[in-house]
Amino acid sequence: MPRLFQRLIQRLQQQRRHLAIGLGAACLLGFGPAHAFDWDQLTHLAQVRASEPWRENSDKLPDALANISYDQLRDIRFRTERATWREQNLPFEGQYFHLGLYQTQPVRIHELLADGQVRHLPYRVEDFNFGANRFDTTAWGDLGHAGFRLHYPLNNVAYKDELIVFLGASYFRALGAQQQYGLSARGLAIDTVGGQGEEFPRFTEFWLQRPAPDAKTVTVFALLESPRVTGAYRFDIEPGFNTRTRVQLRLFARDGAPAIHTLGIAPLTSMFLSGENQPMPGDFRPEVHDSDGLMLVTGEGEWLWRPLQRPASLTVSSFATRQPRGFGLMQRDRRFSSYEDVEARYERRPSAWVTPVGDWGAGRVELVQLPTPDETHDNVVAYWVPAQALQPGQPLDLTYDIAWQGDEQQRPPASWVTQSRRGYGFTRLSADEQSAQPQYVLDFAGPAIDALPAGAEVRAVVSTNANGRVLEAIAYPNPATRSWRLSLRVARIDPAQPVELRAFLQHQQHTVSETWTHLLLPE
Repeated sequence: MPRLFQRLIQRLQQQRRHLAIGLGAACLLGFGPAHAFDWDQLTHLAQVRASEPWRENSDKLPDALANISYDQLRDIRFRTERATWREQNLPFEGQYFHLGLYQTQPVRIHELLADGQVRHLPYRVEDFNFGANRFDTTAWGDLGHAGFRLHYPLNNVAYKDELIVFLGASYFRALGAQQQYGLSARGLAIDTVGGQGEEFPRFTEFWLQRPAPDAKTVTVFALLESPRVTGAYRFDIEPGFNTRTRVQLRLFARDGAPAIHTLGIAPLTSMFLSGENQPMPGDFRPEVHDSDGLMLVTGEGEWLWRPLQRPASLTVSSFATRQPRGFGLMQRDRRFSSYEDVEARYERRPSAWVTPVGDWGAGRVELVQLPTPDETHDNVVAYWVPAQALQPGQPLDLTYDIAWQGDEQQRPPASWVTQSRRGYGFTRLSADEQSAQPQYVLDFAGPAIDALPAGAEVRAVVSTNANGRVLEAIAYPNPATRSWRLSLRVARIDPAQPVELRAFLQHQQHTVSETWTHLLLPE
């Protein structure tokens, strides 16, 4: 009897907490016939939450879910016939993920109707097929969901493909036509480097705006919360060959919380295990990665390309600029022969190109690369860090677009690096000499290269930081691909320190390529 009474009290407390978060917030904001939900209401909610102390999620999963295995969780599937908006035959549909294993913190999800009124979308046992699992679900109630995904007929009108997924912390990822999931985006990154350890903000509540019968876009609102930040988010998702996600955010520093060391805006998270510049011994696949480089166009108009690497220890690169014009983690190599993986199909993984909207001011793009033992771990993060710190009482408003790109990608207007390889052909240098004097071979292609007249003189412009010395840099045509090749050799001064390299092509004092910028890691 005491145990039964205790379970009843816990259930009442859980229901009261859900009511306070959902209906209580609605009353606070004045939702009702006279006060429909909108962006201003959401930002007010985020501001109110920022004035309150942070409280950890106290919801506890039923033991049957908290202790399930990976295969058991995979066997729980949402029933597609119960998708939100399917009965109305609308162009978009919503489906939901079940809590369990790693996904232990519920999110609340609502439908936003055409008149701005809010309808809660509760967890319902009957919405899921539990496969071979045998659970006693009678006392579960409204557990909440782990996340959701939206579907749309991306590839043909007969089938609604997965379009975008929101699952875990503030992670989301989207697809364009003929693409396959790869890298992810996040709502916010906090102290990925620096500070006292990374903090992972999470979307705690979502509002899915019901689309019109002829809608070409769908809108999602979200509330973000963490120990030091709250935020209001709006996502306008436009599916297509290259799906576009417009993200509008307003962030608030939580009152009395410690200062943030690194505030990462528009963070992208990816995986790099091996590539043409860093092959994996013993792997039959030439390359294994979701992204092969960071591309950035500075406020001054310089296009930069930094090939990704798998370092032996944490490596951070920063690119300071003002008013960045765009940055992204790109999967440039789109050939199956570059990967030879019939299951992972890395050549179908999308690139994610971030385009700032409005004035972003001064700051830096930061690239973080981590060691990884295999391809199951994301080990690459890139984001924008504004120079102005987030202060209590001073909200930060920013807007940006993410283009999820496949075979048709954002490219520099002149020419770009098509491959970047390290190593020697035949040489009399010893292994130690090759390590002390590494050689790189780069190929460039693009409109500016194609427009060069026959016999054009092209110069290789190569520079290093103080820890390197350029020994050789030559540019010459590559007749096999009708491109230009740049070979460079550099000497390390202190093998224990990195060497920063920069290289581009020049014709008659005009730059005809992007800038290849590479970090030669310490030995």
